[in-house]
Amino acid sequence: MRRATEIAADVRAGRVTASAIVEACLAALAQDDLVAVTRILADRARAEAAAVDAQIAAGRDPGPLAGVPYGVKDLFDVAGLSTTAGSALYADAAPARADAEAIRRLRDAGAVLVATLNMDEFAYGFATINAAYGTTRNPHDPARLAGGSSGGSAAVVAAGLLPFALGSDTNGSIRVPASLTGVYGIKATHDAVPMAGVFPFAKSFDDIGPFTVSVADMRLVWDVLSGTTAEPTEQPLRVALLGGRFRENVDPDQLAAMAEIAPDAPVIELPDIARARSAAFVITAYEGGKLHRAALAEQPMAFDPQVRDRLIAGALLPHALYDEAQAFRAAFKQRIADLIAPYDVLLAPATPCVAPLIADPRITIDGALSPARADLGIHSQPVSFLGLPSLAMPLARPGRLPLGLQAIGHAGTERTLFRFAARLEGQGVVGVSPAGALQGDMA
Repeated sequence: MRRATEIAADVRAGRVTASAIVEACLAALAQDDLVAVTRILADRARAEAAAVDAQIAAGRDPGPLAGVPYGVKDLFDVAGLSTTAGSALYADAAPARADAEAIRRLRDAGAVLVATLNMDEFAYGFATINAAYGTTRNPHDPARLAGGSSGGSAAVVAAGLLPFALGSDTNGSIRVPASLTGVYGIKATHDAVPMAGVFPFAKSFDDIGPFTVSVADMRLVWDVLSGTTAEPTEQPLRVALLGGRFRENVDPDQLAAMAEIAPDAPVIELPDIARARSAAFVITAYEGGKLHRAALAEQPMAFDPQVRDRLIAGALLPHALYDEAQAFRAAFKQRIADLIAPYDVLLAPATPCVAPLIADPRITIDGALSPARADLGIHSQPVSFLGLPSLAMPLARPGRLPLGLQAIGHAGTERTLFRFAARLEGQGVVGVSPAGALQGDMA
């Protein structure tokens, strides 16, 4: 699959039709063996592509994403379909009456929706191990996890089946699979993109964003989703490296890459990072448990057992503990804002390791084996707690399993992160490597 910028340019110029692009895309998706796609929306895709072609034939510009096919994580409302949120519990729910706001914006820009994509049930996990729809496989090694909870969205982009896809990120659910499958993925500034029509997990942290194979594609899709086009100033960027827990449980290649990217950058340590992650767990668990409390009481056996147990635990948390965690969060955010004020970009690992095996979904944390489903977000969760934008960038590792860094900015500075990533992409430090060409020990 070609890049979104290239497809849109060719469709708008009349060099190829949106319908031809979609037919090729539908044929490729039908061969998907990654367990990444939950529904192929062939009729809708063909109708949207035909509408784009009709506009071009009439001499009208269909928009900056003209004819670009994409998919969405299965928690976005799609008119006429049940919004499953990855759960059998809602497989036969009343169909959505309208598209999610993000889908509406993409449709108005000429993009063509072709599929819904696999996820951890109710977005509660970092692995896309789904009891109802299966475990999504990593295109770079199908024996390994794609990460989650937006694993299906990351996998189809990494495999070249779609030029971009939408996911959601609560504690790392975009950045983790982006790192493990070797693509770009952004968790936006909290509430920067409308969440209308998106099934929630924990509203205090939930955000949506795209996966892409280039910075240019990321910027193009972001402009449509955010509804803004202002560019940052071209001043030199002040970069710092995150230390402390962000330099523990990391791959040596991540440390080497950060040293190469910013050899003279200061290393700063965020205080109370372990407490921040604990507070994030409390808030996430409490909000998730509260959301599903009635369904847990009425149909507990319809839930994925692992998700059910975590939601029940959250539903039993006292409100006073939740209030305490939220109060700590408010004070922590102000404290960190003062600490990082001198810098434009903070660099940190996106995940602690490469993708673990599906047959043994555990990772090493602090010298002990830990469930990947819970701890792949060890470096992303504290950033969500702060509500800051974070762009997962794939290290250039052709022939090896993917691994990513996250570039973190101040609230509202997504385009500064794109500018930073574009520079690194131009230098060959970050970039997407083709799937299916692993060498040696694959590490």
